[in-house]
Amino acid sequence: MKAIILAAGEGTRLKKYTKHLPKGMLNFAGKSLIEHQINLFNQAGIVNIVVVKGFAGEKINLSNVIYYTNIEFRTTNMVASLFCAQEELEGDVVISYADILFEAGLLKKLIEAQHDIAVCVDMNWHKYWYKRYGSIHVDTESLKIDRDLIIGLGKKNPPAFEIDGRYVGLLKFSAEGVSQLKQVWHKFKDDFWDIPWQISGKPLKKAYMTDILQAVIDEGYEVHVLETKNGWIEFDTNEDYEKALEWRKNGTLDCIVKLEKWSEIDKL
Repeated sequence: MKAIILAAGEGTRLKKYTKHLPKGMLNFAGKSLIEHQINLFNQAGIVNIVVVKGFAGEKINLSNVIYYTNIEFRTTNMVASLFCAQEELEGDVVISYADILFEAGLLKKLIEAQHDIAVCVDMNWHKYWYKRYGSIHVDTESLKIDRDLIIGLGKKNPPAFEIDGRYVGLLKFSAEGVSQLKQVWHKFKDDFWDIPWQISGKPLKKAYMTDILQAVIDEGYEVHVLETKNGWIEFDTNEDYEKALEWRKNGTLDCIVKLEKWSEIDKL
């Protein structure tokens, strides 16, 4: 199994801290976010690590990592970044966004999931959102579940009844799931590269991972939910970063995400 970390974006909502730095290289608890992820992957037995970089890519220079570069990072998005490393899409693959941290237990659960496509979904996202924004009506997107399958996702700021859980940005594909993903990419890449594709209204070159997951679902493939109740944290804005630093300082971060023993992580 390998892990692919998507780290090409500019992080425009974090520019107070990332004007010249990829947001995956933000320092948190003594390490960059990407380094924390690599440590978690290594601890779970995944040593084949791929990082797709783009903006300020020279600042990501960690050892024992395979690198790919999305040179068109300013005009593309997550899916295009992933397919910059298309040759690595073989066998079992875990994909993560560079701007999240997650518990080792959640990663273990994902690795052990016996599905071709498994997506981490926070079923207790309201708790995190109240702590993060003071509201559950900010920065939301749809995600509908039927039994343990995602049947629709990716609509921005939907009515509450369309939100059964929160997409985390951590997912796993088996070899068969990877084949399904690549089939969808190649089917739509040429025709929809520059025109609106999925519910987000983005062309494929600007597509989110939720867009291609919806396309996979529409093609008749199953996308399974890997449920979590919190257990992760996102660094998307200046305020996210500042609040996470504050929560760690005052000892309240653990109510959202328990990153093992901080004293041990700080020494890694």
